[in-house]
Amino acid sequence: MNMWGKNKKEDNSIKNFTVGEDRHYDLYLAEFDCEGSIAHAKMLSKTGFLSAEEEKKIIEALQEIKKDAKAGNFTIENDFEDIHSKIESILIEKLGETGKKIHTARSRNDQILTCLNLYFKSEIKSIKKLMIQFFDKLLVLAEKHQSDFMPGYTHLQAAMPSSFGIWFSAYAETLIDDLLLLDTAYKTADQSPLGSAAGFGTSFPIDRNFTKDELNFKHLKVNSLASQISRGKIEKSISFFLSSFGSTISKFCMDICLYMGQDFSFISFPDDLTTGSSIMPHKKNPDLFEIIRAKGMKLQNVNTEISLISSSLPSGYHRDFQIIKKTIIDSIEETKEILDIICSVIPEIKITKNLELNDKYKYTFSVNNLNEKVQDGNSFRDAYIDLKKEINEGNFKPLKNAEYSHIGSIGNLSIDKIKEKMKSLID
Repeated sequence: MNMWGKNKKEDNSIKNFTVGEDRHYDLYLAEFDCEGSIAHAKMLSKTGFLSAEEEKKIIEALQEIKKDAKAGNFTIENDFEDIHSKIESILIEKLGETGKKIHTARSRNDQILTCLNLYFKSEIKSIKKLMIQFFDKLLVLAEKHQSDFMPGYTHLQAAMPSSFGIWFSAYAETLIDDLLLLDTAYKTADQSPLGSAAGFGTSFPIDRNFTKDELNFKHLKVNSLASQISRGKIEKSISFFLSSFGSTISKFCMDICLYMGQDFSFISFPDDLTTGSSIMPHKKNPDLFEIIRAKGMKLQNVNTEISLISSSLPSGYHRDFQIIKKTIIDSIEETKEILDIICSVIPEIKITKNLELNDKYKYTFSVNNLNEKVQDGNSFRDAYIDLKKEINEGNFKPLKNAEYSHIGSIGNLSIDKIKEKMKSLID
């Protein structure tokens, strides 16, 4: 059943093709469609298009549907093309002529946009909460291991002295950059499109500011056509975050996989977080982190898909946007799953202590020796040449007790400043 039917017998293959997987993905949107309709009903009552009694009945019915949806007790049968037609059908079935009035002064276009914006705002808040948990867990590890030596690498070559504290806090601070993009996505979604109808407004004397306030949107999407142009743009804004976070988490898990290998042996995890081999009994494989790494790579492709689908379209609504819905909802769910898993396992990490005693890392301290020569009055270039000669002739003796005092160095992680950056973002 659709609410815009032309009273013609439909070809089921065409119907199934155009509906696609909408019924499944619309279940994520059910409670938000109810919220949008509740605000719309209140506005219709305020402007005289519903009586107080009609408003009361519609809101009670919508609240009951919302309760079922949140509890997972709501389904969309194949007779309906989406959540919007199902909910309106329930209202008509329960309330008769009163239920038929809910779509007054509203188009499916602004109804869906409102529903999506409410969903995006809710999901962004959930993701942000998980990101902050991950951030906090990384900084706990950074503080615990701030003085534990870890060789720093460039070009996959042991390069300079670093620490596990540097490594953990580096990824924590990088999450702040990702969150900046998430906040931008939230601001983009925090605008009410309700009342823009199909993109060209309505001749009904509606009160758009009223529904904006009822739904806790910070701003009104003023221009009716701009509301429709925002379809795909909000998803693209979220995808910028997904791409950035996908890059961060993939790199972090790549580090983990590398450092768990026997050639590095910097870190380890309990056996129950690794997998074995069918023929090699010694293996402890980082399958969990490899899967997260792959999922993070996949998130980086979301922006490309959304951009290709939405960027070439003219203004106004087009059915192409339906394809984007699946992509963005799947990606949001995947991101939450990744964060849930990484937050639960990262506290289990074990680091290898005293790596600085391993002779193969002694040359990472060469820069310390070089800096000491310069501080003793030698020019940098002469000191560099002399030190290189010592290394080549086998006379190098590493200086391991050099002091690092500047902000962000191994001797001064400045974790408090990283926490302040995060606090300024979430306050």
